[in-house]
Amino acid sequence: MVEAVLIDLFSLPANLQNNIEGLLRNTLETIEKCSSIPAPFVYVMCCQRQGSERNGEQESLLPALRDFQSLKKRLEVVRALTTAAALYTIKQRLDEKELSIIKVILPTLRKDLMKVYIDHLFTAVYQFEFEDLQVTSDCENLQIAEPRSEEQTPPTQDVALIRSEIQMYLESLPSLKGKLTILRSSLIPDDIFLHGFTTRTGGISYIPTLSSCNLFSSSKRRDPQVVVKENLRRLANAAGFNPETFHRVKIDHANAVCIMGKTEPDSYDGIVTNQKGVTIAAPGADCIPVLFADPVRKACGAAHSGWKGTLLGVSMATVNAMVSEYGCNVEDILVVLGPSVGPCCYKLPHESAKEFHRIDPKCVRLFDSASPYIDIRRATRILLESGGILPENIQDDSVTDQNQNITFCTACHPDKFYSHFRDGANFGTQIGFISIKD
Repeated sequence: MVEAVLIDLFSLPANLQNNIEGLLRNTLETIEKCSSIPAPFVYVMCCQRQGSERNGEQESLLPALRDFQSLKKRLEVVRALTTAAALYTIKQRLDEKELSIIKVILPTLRKDLMKVYIDHLFTAVYQFEFEDLQVTSDCENLQIAEPRSEEQTPPTQDVALIRSEIQMYLESLPSLKGKLTILRSSLIPDDIFLHGFTTRTGGISYIPTLSSCNLFSSSKRRDPQVVVKENLRRLANAAGFNPETFHRVKIDHANAVCIMGKTEPDSYDGIVTNQKGVTIAAPGADCIPVLFADPVRKACGAAHSGWKGTLLGVSMATVNAMVSEYGCNVEDILVVLGPSVGPCCYKLPHESAKEFHRIDPKCVRLFDSASPYIDIRRATRILLESGGILPENIQDDSVTDQNQNITFCTACHPDKFYSHFRDGANFGTQIGFISIKD
């Protein structure tokens, strides 16, 4: 069942321009006649000419809109200077109402270009159907997608222009939830390394659980890759690294490590490099983003350590890669644990808790309960120290001076951090990043 209808009047062919009111009236009549109760939300997408009166389009369409009382509260005209701006505004309306099944009614000549916009601005969460603007009175047209004609790929030049238009629009948007904030550790020398842990402020992601500096996109979430890329660009500008030489781990919740410059594994939770100017990163939204720095051999690493990765020893696997690849001495390596879910909030089933109890009974609280509280940070420290990392070279939430603490509990600080544990499936992601300065 279609939940929303988008009528694209943004760039009508010249032969249809004079009949815009009639086309809209016919289309709305079909929607009103054929839709189930309640009717779908309807968005009419129009071009707002530069310098023209804001309500010009609205006024010209009023006669066509006035008669559709059943759609009145569900009908909105969206005007913008570009298709990207109009479509992104409509996406916000859809997301506010958690709508995902959309029919797009548009001129045939616009279909292939519209698909490019949609591919960039939406994710696989959404389902789209397409119909020619000259609608019929087929009353099933809001429930069954019409057979698709053979798709044609727009010229490369057109695709490049669309990408540029989208990028310019996203760059023009204001930052949300305050300024972009980066947490830094005093343990890592800033004359050699550039590093930090991000918070959730200062980006453009607007969905509440993803707002605002979300740095990960997936097919299961509503934040598209272009928005994450813009958030990363803003982070890179604030932090001082090049987003074009940025590499993030490909999470598998295991212990594989990627060596920059060598064949990249299909998935890995650790990454190391000794290349200057290359920024490596690990995400975290409860799982620990762990950063590694060797100021002697000038090498660094990043790891994503959730409860599975912690038990599998991903942190020591990253240390061992630095030792074997770059000749690092374990005693020279500095390790910082970033914001992550704390033992105050994090629970696991009893069977999984047993594994942490074996590492150290103090890693588990209320061990006899069905879902004990787990301290994955303490477990990480114990495994690192067992591998030869000096206790004073590890920074976590055990620091004496709490003004130096950056290992905050993500679940306890909704204003500062994302949390899968707290926010559910459509959660945002922060990162820990590090690079060797040129």
